[in-house]
Amino acid sequence: MTSTCAPIPSEPTQSELLTVTAARDLANAGVVFAGIGLPTLAVSLAQETVAPHLEVVYESGVTGAHPAYLPATIADSVLITGAEAVLTLPAVFGYVLQGGRIDVGFLGAAQIDKYGSLNSSVIGEWKKPIKRLPGSGGAHDVMACAKEVHVIMRRHTPAAFVGELDFCTTPGPERALQAGGAAYGRGVTKVYTELGVLSRSEVGEELALTAVNRGVTPEDVIAATGWPLKVSDDLHVLDAPDPDELRILREELDPGRIYLR
Repeated sequence: MTSTCAPIPSEPTQSELLTVTAARDLANAGVVFAGIGLPTLAVSLAQETVAPHLEVVYESGVTGAHPAYLPATIADSVLITGAEAVLTLPAVFGYVLQGGRIDVGFLGAAQIDKYGSLNSSVIGEWKKPIKRLPGSGGAHDVMACAKEVHVIMRRHTPAAFVGELDFCTTPGPERALQAGGAAYGRGVTKVYTELGVLSRSEVGEELALTAVNRGVTPEDVIAATGWPLKVSDDLHVLDAPDPDELRILREELDPGRIYLR
């Protein structure tokens, strides 16, 4: 695939920080359900650095992909060439996801609450929304059945990190239990933003600030969050991307800066 390369910035960009931080946390994962965009980049970077044996499953049914270049969509033909298998959607969702075979599911959303429930449907009121969004896709199954879920949020603002979702597209295990259902996984355990990382360990815990990027204070993150955000006693400053991580991202994985905008 040919593309016009954008100028490479001298310092890590927001997208690069998000991707590197998310990739490092995949060191112990075995199978990841990844969406297109920064999740794909994070998984690809992890395979090149901390998790060379990581297996990737895409919603389109492709498993064990070995793309020659960055896929543009989950149905990009480059994912199929050289893949370990291409499964039917019933097999992906019924056997792989609902069978509990996913270690980490990667999701994104327009809004998230303190327990990790997500809104990707509408901003504003349902009947008269300010903006309509794509909806769930496979996020319901990922949230319900993956052992844990990591979320990448490009914007950390009170409008995105909210006390009350405008609409709950993808309920976390807390909402499932309240509705009389079951919780098979831990739900959202990591949220990556341009400010830092929010984390939790178990169902019922609130997301708490566990790491900040350099130059960011806990007060900055609290002010950008729409609920009273707890701060971990073990709060730490994230290590900056090292030169090799940036080289792989910029020169090998996304030289045209399709996702690293």
